[in-house]
Amino acid sequence: MANHKSALKRIRNSETKRLRNRYQHKTTRNAMKKLMELTNKKEAEKMFPTVVSMVDKLAKRNIIHDNKAANLKSNMAKHIASL
Repeated sequence: MANHKSALKRIRNSETKRLRNRYQHKTTRNAMKKLMELTNKKEAEKMFPTVVSMVDKLAKRNIIHDNKAANLKSNMAKHIASL
């Protein structure tokens, strides 16, 4: 266990950030899954910008890599185009 005050604070902060990152990542994955399951093109096009925004935020905060974000957005766009 850590002995320094700053190390104890770092542990608390890290745990808080880990839980927030996990929540945001899971929420985004659920939104992507919901988008991919849609069969109505109008609904999918309406939902697409919000999901892309969520993915971009994850990439900006280094929760996922920038290239992974680009790949996810590309796959979603392809799915919507194929409807």
